[in-house]
Amino acid sequence: MKNLIIPICVVFILFSCKQGAKASVSDIKENTSEVIEEKTDSIIEVVQEPIKKTTQQIKEELTSKGFKVFDYVDEKTQDTVLMQQYFMAFLKTGPIRGQNEEETALLQKEHLAHLSKMYELGYADISGPFGDEGTIRGITIYNVPTLKMADSLANADPMVKAGRLEIEIHPWWAGKGFPLR
Repeated sequence: MKNLIIPICVVFILFSCKQGAKASVSDIKENTSEVIEEKTDSIIEVVQEPIKKTTQQIKEELTSKGFKVFDYVDEKTQDTVLMQQYFMAFLKTGPIRGQNEEETALLQKEHLAHLSKMYELGYADISGPFGDEGTIRGITIYNVPTLKMADSLANADPMVKAGRLEIEIHPWWAGKGFPLR
């Protein structure tokens, strides 16, 4: 009888552990996924890195959109530098300067809104006034493919339409992606 009790106990213990293990494994899986989700939300931050394009890819993309570009190899760094044509619009003192203070303030507000819109739409990369009281009041650098488009955007400025400013535009070349310092 002793010989029979011991194997029955062993089978009973094994069977009990096996059932307990099944419940524990499924519980652990549920708890683990919950913990991972909590850590994902609070600890892990997903950062999307911009896709880096080659100079040739950028050149082809710009050319397909009508931009004028050329490239050269920098002798010092041996990097290929891509040059793009932009259009620099000089905002000059216009012939009609007789607006009263209220009209001038409204035109200035509309002028700044126009420049902000040009920047937001990607048509202008930088704008700003000069710090002196000369006849050239400021500049805007247009990032568009043609002089005609730059001229049209610059002349849509409310200050220009009112005659308070006038535009003089010149093609200008700069290295693509070079920041101001």
